[in-house]
Amino acid sequence: MSYAVKRSLLAGLRWTSLRLRLVVVFALVALTAAVSASGIAYWLNREAVLTRTQDSALGDFRQEMQGRAASLPLHPTRDDLQNAAVQMASSSPGYSVLLVDERDTGKPIVGNSDLDTFTLDNVPLSLQKAVNKRQPVEAGNKYEYHLFWQRTSIRGTPYLVGGTKIIGGGPTGYMLKSLDQERQDLNSLAWSLGIATGLALIGSALLAQAAATTVLRPVQRLGDAARKLGEGKLDTRLVVSGTDELADLSRTFNRTASSLEKRVADMSARDEASRRFVADMSHELRTPLTALTAVTEVLEDEADSLDPMIAPAVRLVVSETRRLNDLVENLMEVTRFDAGTARLVLDTVDVADQVTACIDVRAWLDAVDLDAERGMMVRLDPRRLDVILANLIGNALKHGGSPVRVTVRTEGDQLVIEVRDHGPGIPEDVLPHVFDRFYKASASRPRSEGSGLGLSIAMENAHIHGGDITAANSPDGDGAVFVLRLPRDAEQLTRSGGGHDAGDRDEEGDAT
Repeated sequence: MSYAVKRSLLAGLRWTSLRLRLVVVFALVALTAAVSASGIAYWLNREAVLTRTQDSALGDFRQEMQGRAASLPLHPTRDDLQNAAVQMASSSPGYSVLLVDERDTGKPIVGNSDLDTFTLDNVPLSLQKAVNKRQPVEAGNKYEYHLFWQRTSIRGTPYLVGGTKIIGGGPTGYMLKSLDQERQDLNSLAWSLGIATGLALIGSALLAQAAATTVLRPVQRLGDAARKLGEGKLDTRLVVSGTDELADLSRTFNRTASSLEKRVADMSARDEASRRFVADMSHELRTPLTALTAVTEVLEDEADSLDPMIAPAVRLVVSETRRLNDLVENLMEVTRFDAGTARLVLDTVDVADQVTACIDVRAWLDAVDLDAERGMMVRLDPRRLDVILANLIGNALKHGGSPVRVTVRTEGDQLVIEVRDHGPGIPEDVLPHVFDRFYKASASRPRSEGSGLGLSIAMENAHIHGGDITAANSPDGDGAVFVLRLPRDAEQLTRSGGGHDAGDRDEEGDAT
């Protein structure tokens, strides 16, 4: 079974699945309706069957009492009662008869059509009392005695027991009618209704499945298309058929996808044009900047011999020319990152030697306190590590306070370099933006020695190694802490990315 099929089945079986909920709701509605209908049908049929049997038996018993029992002598013998009971039961098969009379007070005489199945003990006492109780004759009651009946169970079998007394003197008669056949008929009906309920439940589940498939398949296709669109496949479109609401939704999705694709294409084109413009501009500026740099170096050498009124202007030109040269170099580096052409040139180096060299070449030995053990070998791009360290340490020296402490350690398969200064720290509203391009903490100092690109370039160089840089204030409130984390072996990145760095120039950090 393929992965897609398994995924589809598992999705259909999740309790949060709309398909499962739809099937469950259909099944519950069908079950409720079927059980209600079956219960009402069973109850109506039960009452109809029992009432019909009861009325037939009691009506026949009443006639037999009026015909045979009423014609008995005033003081019948046991044999008279026995014969009458047998005749009454024989004339209408299906129930037993019990006749009771008194020869003397307190001496009952009993005649039974079937002594084994029907005795006076089978007649409930409440029924006996109701049958023998004389009712007052009045406007609403014309007779002293009435016919009473009761349903009872004898040894697990349901029975109908009825009784009445002859008015004007005569025996008391009781009848016993078995309802076992009616119970069997009702049980058969209950089984039939149960089977019908089960079939209705199965049918509703199948119907719900069909409805879910019909309704949810377009929704699933829409979800898959939206997922592909979110993954960047902007040419994803849905096949639209029909005129229902789902078809309208599909058309809306297609229009939205087309509009989004066009907007992204326009933005990509503008972004590419911007990157090309910056790259071309930076490249074109390098030639005149080279000439300017050469001229400014000559002017700087001759500054001490120039007129005191001209010397400050010369020094300003030299400073701004160098700043412009750094800005152009940084812009070209940023353009490489944006274009995806920046590559790693890996080498196995001693981290302590690399950090020492970075500090030494920039004459920062007196201002930086280094804590690094020699022999800590890592595989990375030395030039890019130098760029990162130059920016972090230079930023700490410029905006923090001496001494700047640099700590190097390893954590598992990671190289961790911590740069800490002893300045006022970084304002909380600035922390989220310290790695943004051209961001400067003070809006009142838009012109500073940095271009606002140094920390962002450091971050890009960390990312290309598969690492990261975090900025925070020291917990004791003394200065800011920048933590660089790089993998100790970036070989895998080189294999997956391929290629070498586009340039091999020395980049010095531009502190923001």
